[in-house]
Amino acid sequence: MIKSRGGSNSDVEENVFWCTMSDLLLGLAIIFIVLFVLAMTGFSQSKAEEQNIKNEVAQDLQESLKKQNIDAQVDQLTGDVKLSDLQLFELGSYELSPAGKQFLNKFVPIYINAVFDNPKIADKIEGIVIQGHTDSQSFAGVSSKDEQFIRNMELSTQRANEVAKYIFYTPYNKKYSSKLYKMLMVEGKSYSQPILVNGKEDYAKSRRVELKLIVKSTNLEDFLNLIKNDAGNNKKVVKENSGK
Repeated sequence: MIKSRGGSNSDVEENVFWCTMSDLLLGLAIIFIVLFVLAMTGFSQSKAEEQNIKNEVAQDLQESLKKQNIDAQVDQLTGDVKLSDLQLFELGSYELSPAGKQFLNKFVPIYINAVFDNPKIADKIEGIVIQGHTDSQSFAGVSSKDEQFIRNMELSTQRANEVAKYIFYTPYNKKYSSKLYKMLMVEGKSYSQPILVNGKEDYAKSRRVELKLIVKSTNLEDFLNLIKNDAGNNKKVVKENSGK
């Protein structure tokens, strides 16, 4: 007598179920390994893309400012711009001086164009932060260290806010206004980030307003969405093959 080598339908379904479960677990293990590797490398590809965008803005800005003979310190790596308080304000004041307004009238259109004229760059910019900074010298008549910090925080915030407000009065290309509404942010840093020269605070350089770019980091978000979709598809396969 010849014995049948075929199994029952339930045996086949069980085998399919465990095969799909194995595939799912293997897929999850691969995902976790990839996430670990990406975390260890600091998402270098995304960082490199961010760096390239900032470099392009910085280079374009530096060249345009030089042509117009405008004095501003541009960081070639980050695209950050440092403006001395003496270019903008009277000592101890947060109101823009006449010279400060004239400076911004020339500087702002060049800065806005450097950020927004190239669509490939503009689409990657998430925000523009205007930061106010003071030096650590004491206000007259204020003895408390906490009060000194708070007073400087108020002054640095007010200065940053005045620059942000005046941007909209400068002759920049108004077609970019809607983007500025969404991107522009103001921060006051008090004297928490002084400029040091030979290990000592340079008071004149510490008093400044900085413009900083925030570049979108979409690679990680896209990658996580892909993982989520793949995991959902794997679960669907398991459910269908298990008959549940």
